[in-house]
Amino acid sequence: MIRDTGQVVLNRFGLWQVVGDDALWRNTLLVPSYVAGVSTLLLVGQAIAIALHRRKNVSDDVEESSTRLRGHISALGGPIIFTFKLARLVACLALVVLSAVSMYKVSSHLDFSHTGLTHAALCATFIYASLLAILTVVTKPLWNSLITKHLIIVLLAPWAVYVYRDLWPLATYTLSPADSAEGWLIWTKVIVLTFAAIVVPLLMPRQYVPFDPLNPSLVPHPEQTTSWLSMVLFAYLTPFVFKAYKQPRLTLEDLPPMNDRDTLKNLISESYADLDPLQNKKKRHVLFGLVLRVYLFDHVKMAVMLILHVIGSFAAPIGINYLLKYLETGGENAIVRPWFWIAWLFFGPLISGMTFNLYFYIALRTIVRAQGVLTQLIFDHALRIRVQGDVKEDSLTQESPASEHPSPEGSSNARGGSSSDVDEETVASSTSFDAKADDQSSETPKQESKPNTANLAGRLNNLVTSDMSNVHGGQGFMLLMFYVPTQLTLSLIYLYSLLGWSVLPGVAAMALLSPLPGYVVKALSSMQTEKMKKSDARVQSVTESMNVIRMIKQFGWEDKMSALLDGRRQEELKFVRKLRLLELATMNISAFIPCATMIVTYGIYTLAMGRELTASRVFASVAVFGIVQEHFQGIFFLFPGLIQAKVSIDRINDFLSKTELLDQFSTGSSAATSTPSASSEICIRQAAFTWSSDTEDVNLPASSQRSFALRIEDELIFKRGRINLVVGQTGSGKTSLLMALLGEMHNIPLGPQSLVNLPRERGIAYHAQESWVLNETIRNNILFGAPYDEERYNAVIEQCALERDLGLFDAGDQTEVGEKGITLSGGQKARVTLARAVYSSADILLLDDVLAALDVHTSRWIVDKCFRGDLMRGRTVILVTHNVALATPISDFVVSLGSDGRILSQGSLSTALAKDQQLSAEAAKESEVIEKAEHEVDQETGDKTPKTTDGKLVTAEEVSEGHVSWSAMKLLLVNMAGKPGAIVFWGAFLVLGLVTRTMSNLDIWIIGLWARQYELQDPQDVSVAFYMSLYLVNMLSGMLVFSAAFLLFVFGSMRASRAIHRLLINSVFSATLRWLDRTPVSRIITRCSQDIQSIDSTLSQMLLNLFDVTFTIVVKFLAVILLSPIFLFPGLVLVAVGIWFGHIYMQAQLPVKRESSNARAPVLGHFGAAITGLVSIRAYGAQEMFRQELYRRTDRYTRVTREFWNLNRWIVIQTDVLAGMFCASLAAYLIYSGHMDASKTGFSINMAIGFSGMILLWVRMFNRVETEGQYLPERIQQYLQIEHEPKPTESGIPPAYWPASGDLKVENLSARYSADGPKVLHDLNFHVNSGEHIGIVGRTGSGKSSLTLALLRCILTEGGVYYDGIPTDTLNLDALRSNITIIPQVPELLSGTVRQNLDPFSQHDDAVLNDALRSAGLFSLQNEGSASKITLDTQITGSGSNLSVGQRQILALARAMVRQSKLLILDEATSAIDYETDTVIQTSLRKELPKDVTLLIVAHRLQTIMDANRIMVLDAGHIVEFDEPSKLLEKKDGLLRALVEESGDKDILLEMAAKSS
Repeated sequence: MIRDTGQVVLNRFGLWQVVGDDALWRNTLLVPSYVAGVSTLLLVGQAIAIALHRRKNVSDDVEESSTRLRGHISALGGPIIFTFKLARLVACLALVVLSAVSMYKVSSHLDFSHTGLTHAALCATFIYASLLAILTVVTKPLWNSLITKHLIIVLLAPWAVYVYRDLWPLATYTLSPADSAEGWLIWTKVIVLTFAAIVVPLLMPRQYVPFDPLNPSLVPHPEQTTSWLSMVLFAYLTPFVFKAYKQPRLTLEDLPPMNDRDTLKNLISESYADLDPLQNKKKRHVLFGLVLRVYLFDHVKMAVMLILHVIGSFAAPIGINYLLKYLETGGENAIVRPWFWIAWLFFGPLISGMTFNLYFYIALRTIVRAQGVLTQLIFDHALRIRVQGDVKEDSLTQESPASEHPSPEGSSNARGGSSSDVDEETVASSTSFDAKADDQSSETPKQESKPNTANLAGRLNNLVTSDMSNVHGGQGFMLLMFYVPTQLTLSLIYLYSLLGWSVLPGVAAMALLSPLPGYVVKALSSMQTEKMKKSDARVQSVTESMNVIRMIKQFGWEDKMSALLDGRRQEELKFVRKLRLLELATMNISAFIPCATMIVTYGIYTLAMGRELTASRVFASVAVFGIVQEHFQGIFFLFPGLIQAKVSIDRINDFLSKTELLDQFSTGSSAATSTPSASSEICIRQAAFTWSSDTEDVNLPASSQRSFALRIEDELIFKRGRINLVVGQTGSGKTSLLMALLGEMHNIPLGPQSLVNLPRERGIAYHAQESWVLNETIRNNILFGAPYDEERYNAVIEQCALERDLGLFDAGDQTEVGEKGITLSGGQKARVTLARAVYSSADILLLDDVLAALDVHTSRWIVDKCFRGDLMRGRTVILVTHNVALATPISDFVVSLGSDGRILSQGSLSTALAKDQQLSAEAAKESEVIEKAEHEVDQETGDKTPKTTDGKLVTAEEVSEGHVSWSAMKLLLVNMAGKPGAIVFWGAFLVLGLVTRTMSNLDIWIIGLWARQYELQDPQDVSVAFYMSLYLVNMLSGMLVFSAAFLLFVFGSMRASRAIHRLLINSVFSATLRWLDRTPVSRIITRCSQDIQSIDSTLSQMLLNLFDVTFTIVVKFLAVILLSPIFLFPGLVLVAVGIWFGHIYMQAQLPVKRESSNARAPVLGHFGAAITGLVSIRAYGAQEMFRQELYRRTDRYTRVTREFWNLNRWIVIQTDVLAGMFCASLAAYLIYSGHMDASKTGFSINMAIGFSGMILLWVRMFNRVETEGQYLPERIQQYLQIEHEPKPTESGIPPAYWPASGDLKVENLSARYSADGPKVLHDLNFHVNSGEHIGIVGRTGSGKSSLTLALLRCILTEGGVYYDGIPTDTLNLDALRSNITIIPQVPELLSGTVRQNLDPFSQHDDAVLNDALRSAGLFSLQNEGSASKITLDTQITGSGSNLSVGQRQILALARAMVRQSKLLILDEATSAIDYETDTVIQTSLRKELPKDVTLLIVAHRLQTIMDANRIMVLDAGHIVEFDEPSKLLEKKDGLLRALVEESGDKDILLEMAAKSS
């Protein structure tokens, strides 16, 4: 027994031992007293500090429910926590009593001066602890938390002392408990102290501490209130896991509530000061802000967890070493009992695994939070950037642009230019957002172009999908910085303790070989950058293709576009394949370096040092060398993810730091010199405006430069409370004037009195030239976040002429408009957008060409009922319009702009017309058009009562239930096999994989066999060279076999990846229009980008890892069974339990993963919608509303994703416990059975550790493959099984001569949009001769557009359609549609050159294309020699947003002429363009088209179709009239005659009809 008097020294067993009698203060029993004294001083200091700086805590004012006691208990966290505190108080009082009894007994038998004093000090410590325990029961929460921490530390001190003095000796052969003289008292104290110091802190629930005390969560997340033990073991998730196991399907509501510290609002409050470039004035890199500022404490905790894990990872090697030493010596001279090392093998790795688990918990929590913050930061920054009209060279290498861009109007301000190299351009779009460019013109199209912010939506999609996903891989940098260096250092130290200085040559060999990985990593980094370029190019191509997919289908381009995208995919996969080859090189190098180190070390140890390899040294060192090898491999596995994360973080940082901002956010803007004004005037004085801060000389005339400049050299003041018109020729800058007022353009002061003022106090409303609607109901689009006022709302509906339209929808104003408003016509979208502006409470309305998309009758209604209505009275309206004559009666002030961007006149309309002769001519023609307006065929008012239909258009994303289906995984596995066949491919892979793992485990067997020879024969007779050579040959052979297996799998996965991408693209291209209407483009893009990327990398890598783990399990299990057959049954039990755990886990994990995946698309959809309408959002001041919506959507995604990662941690801890139990039980059996020597025992334990970890790792890997596998079966395969149009067949190929004419015959044609939907066309019969021009009229809902879709077989049809004598239902769709050309009301153009738009697949030469442009009338609209002239090399932004609507229509007509179709359909193609352009197009249609081309014209204007050969009048899907105009006019009760009679220009219409007959 150790005495408590005398000098204290450290003995060989690690215990302080008292030698003399003069060192009372060193007695270990006094340590708790020292801790209590320090605690007292600190507590007093902290109490004083709190008293001086006390802040009111929300918990201090908790309302008492019925009694004061109940309120106090509630304030402390509830009855359970209070009960634990009381129990701990009782335990502390019991310790006081026990210590007093112990002190009494000791003092009555021994000298009180030494032992009695130590017991008295210990008793005083427990009295102090009791006082603290009383305070934890009676004090308020502010003090309670601090006192509890002191109490735990004070109790832990005596518990640690007793463990050291009395429990540790029980695990040794040579020591006995130091306080055994106390008898039962000491063990009672240990038990009570364990309860108070260990059990209570670990099991007591934690009190919920809200992030924001003023806004606590109604129900906190369990991780915020669960006990520490439950937190470490993730046991708080067990009820949820078993709930999911019993419940067939989980929904978002079934998940635990969200942690309030994860909400985006709270995350932003603590991070934006360091991340937001406008708040962070130091301009730090965003990575610095994340790691060293916002999440510094989290990273410190991660570092601590990693270091603890490193220390714990040596538990197994140390345990194996001592157990094998025990076997080698038969227990002779053993100090520590074997059961301790067996327990060590269980608890050591378990604790190490728990710390590693906590590291991942903190890391993944931090990553998810950082992703949420970065997502919001990108969105917020996007709300500040300037939208420009720059373009790219290749239309299919860029993202699709937003449809609302305040780009300069017309050709005079359209920017040209492109990159000289496609790859460089792709780099610019993907890695840089620096907006700097030189002067460019259409004659020099190869000049370098600025990054295309018009393609902003596509770029942001990349940033918040692929790049945000890559950020996740960046968590590994902590492993690289702390884990790997610490592990390698400690490993080498431990190896030195085992093998002496022989480790040093091994380290030298490692150092010599270490440059090899550096070269590979450098190549890997370069290759990853190139791969990202190709991925960006493919994603951007897919994005633009999906945004114009209806045009692709109507033109029959599906196969050609699919082939083009497949080529992009092939280019991307070439770099993916190269990346995989580099990864193979890194894996082989990482495996070879530790093995070479091992060979050199063992060789030096046996040959140079002349030492013997014993089993204890071999298997302990092998375990450590295994750790070193894992770390080398881990380094190279980390590098690809780290490189991707670095590239993505840099891209995000470039976007945040280099994107051009609006002047109000740009500190260096010259606009800052403009004088601000607090007046209520709407005015601009002495200012010029450009679309970029990289300003060219604004004094140059606009015709000499492609960049447009608006100049207000004097003063422009709009009249308040009146309607102000802005008029001018196309391209004069009318839209730019509105953008200048809104602050969207760069302001360049022209004088000291420069001023731009737009009062926003009473609100701004804005109507964009291209109407912008949200993917919401019609009502929500009109309300736009404003409260619903039924009276005002109904008045707006009436005045904006929406009553009839709402009556046509089954759900009325509850009808969803769909993505980009696909359920609405152009006019309906314009009126809904106008209704939004009118309904708003804004005092100032900026309306950009609101009448352009409306027929004259509707326009007149808007002017008379809306602009002159009571809702507009007293409000300031600035109306940009081409309809000068129509708007004249309501105008109070007119601003006329010239083609050079300067003001021609301001004041009355007569003044404007006098100074602009061209405008005057246009106004006169507009007056004629008004008189010639088409009257409605059916003027009945629709039913205002919404039908019972819910109006849903967009379907909820499908969520599958249960496990991933085999049929879906078969899609991947069969495509991997390819031409060799599944049996050959998978048979070869299985053989190679098993041989690889067998050889890998033979490495350890060879080393063990080598060590055993020293036991069986004289050490001098052991051939070191033989065993070293045997080991080396086996290792190199294993590498070769592994390389073969890896390459076989990689080439198979690349083959499958390309095939699946092709199947997905073809499936979407062949989808029905109805399916496309119901499916947001964002979902399709997510499948084609994020999900395909998962199959490329994550899924294929996990599948390979799963096979590798499977092979390892089989080999290790067979090795264990061969040496210890008795463990066959426990091994099978372990497998069964592991699979059962995995099954339970998957029941919870799969639905959570599905919810996580489905929660991502709404975030992207919100991004797309917001970026498309940036100008409108800023004009309305609705930024906060959109931020809040993104908060909600991101919080939903964060909530699900956090649970997904937490469930991973739950299964990991379960597997760690099972693995530890199996390994420890096997070790106990092998040690105490005594039937096996040390070498075989070491090999068995080594195999058992590997097997137990691997079998449960296999469960986890299988679960992850199944979880990630949902990208293939449940998301991609869903899109392979959608509604498809008929596939092409051999019999559907038309004869080579077809079509020889444009003859069209329709018999009993009926059509509907869906199989269960109502008919929209009813038994139509008509015949159109080749070369005829047919006019089609009828009001909204009459079936005009449905007829055009039916002719193209875009909707379901019944009856017969004969095109040039062949039934169209017998033709392949691509053959039919490629021989019919439709020009829609709003034509869709691709980003790229005019040449690429006219001939996207390079089938014609420039002469043909220029002839088409000339025939379409383009050249007659532009001045010869002008720099703004549109040529084949002129760059077009996506959707043609840098061109006027008329210019787009002309290009669409030119494209139709290039196609040389015999049947041409114009679907209200000229309804939204000015009179001059309409005249040019109509002239081209009549004079330039070949005589055998049949023309179907759906039109608003009677003048447009009055000279047609025949006119078809539709009503409610029926043909009401169809004959020559002259004959229809002869019918007294005919509808066409009624319209002509009511027209103000009857004589001209009659003359046109007479000429056509």
